[in-house]
Amino acid sequence: MKFLPIHGLLALASLSVACLLPEERKNDGVRQVTRRQVGNGTPVGTGDRFRGGATAPRGLGTQSMTFSTLLNVNEIKSGLQGLVNAYGIETFETPYKTYEGARIIGAKVGGSGGNCTDAYRVFFNGNIHARERGSADNVLYFISDLLYADKNNIGLTYGSKTYTSAQVKTALSAGIVFIPLSNPDGVDYDQRTNSCWRKNRKPAGSAVGIDLNRNFDFLWDFTTTFAPNVQSTVGSTRPSSETYHGTSPFSEPETRSIKWVMDTYSKVRWFIDLHSFAGDVLHSWGSDENQSKYSYMNFMNSSYDSVRGILTDTPGSGRGYGEYTPTKESEVNVGAARRMGSAMSTAGGRSYTVMQSSALYPTSGASDDYAYSRHFADPSLNLIHAYTVEFGFGNTAASCPFYPSVSQFNANIKATNAGFMEFLLAAVEYGLGDKSTC
Repeated sequence: MKFLPIHGLLALASLSVACLLPEERKNDGVRQVTRRQVGNGTPVGTGDRFRGGATAPRGLGTQSMTFSTLLNVNEIKSGLQGLVNAYGIETFETPYKTYEGARIIGAKVGGSGGNCTDAYRVFFNGNIHARERGSADNVLYFISDLLYADKNNIGLTYGSKTYTSAQVKTALSAGIVFIPLSNPDGVDYDQRTNSCWRKNRKPAGSAVGIDLNRNFDFLWDFTTTFAPNVQSTVGSTRPSSETYHGTSPFSEPETRSIKWVMDTYSKVRWFIDLHSFAGDVLHSWGSDENQSKYSYMNFMNSSYDSVRGILTDTPGSGRGYGEYTPTKESEVNVGAARRMGSAMSTAGGRSYTVMQSSALYPTSGASDDYAYSRHFADPSLNLIHAYTVEFGFGNTAASCPFYPSVSQFNANIKATNAGFMEFLLAAVEYGLGDKSTC
């Protein structure tokens, strides 16, 4: 595991192949990638291995085996129903249908149970980007492991990382709400076409799709809020671009659904949005270099619009800018990220880098920054420590590098699931906020 400060990371950012390929960050992010006519990594499963919910999923922390296929979109729903039937968990549908009429489905486990929305303090979101294969699987299999281990009073083992039965119960006590698949239209299309599809599937002029991770209400209008010379890496106003941010913040049912979870389960204090494949654990902010000295220097202050996103300036000197985060909050943000990174490095067969999101490249409208920004914009809302986790390896032998090989897919599950476990334990230790009154 590597801990990298923001200074000196610009070279790394320029080489990053995280959520965009290098070719996709040229010319306003319009795709120019020539797809190789080779394999597509781990095949997508056919049929329904969970038989409509008659069989519950079980992950790699409670059994020794190798998964040879990815879960298809139907199996995510069937697997959730399997958990309902086996463990009595509660599922929910958000109020918003996707462009193709799909419902976004989630569930809640642990905490004090029942119908009390205050019992859930941790939110996992999967597969907001369609082509990042394994994201939904990683979330679903982890929850499956937690429930199986809790019911059978056993611990969890992910690679060289182990957790006791007592730690499983501690982790569940945090209360978890999760959406394995937040972009069902995009994932279904990507799985059917092997087209390395990133966005959702809503028509946008002569093009198709909005980048959901540029559609949240955090500095969404980047052409106004960021410095001109960094805007090409921040997002795009062109519908044909991979990073097209949509017509307005929360214009998409998928992003409104994630907001709905945060509004409905208003005591959520910890959030992970799961991506691939850079091998990073990213903490806020993604807009600019962090600083804890100048509270007025923040995303709500329009007087800094012309310099936001320039990482080489010095906050407080002339027009230099850095995004404000209180020292205590920053310490918690970084501390939990480091714990995740260490666990993932131990479990998954690669070293994970822990760093601030903007060190990868400045962004606007991202889910993690929106989640963390809520309590600044509205002090009545709960503080949420928010993270983007970039699991995995780039598969250079596949037609799309976001399609993992079978060995990579299984290593990714072990890494993310150990990271999730460490995240829950850190959440309990750092604090879940006010105790539930349920």
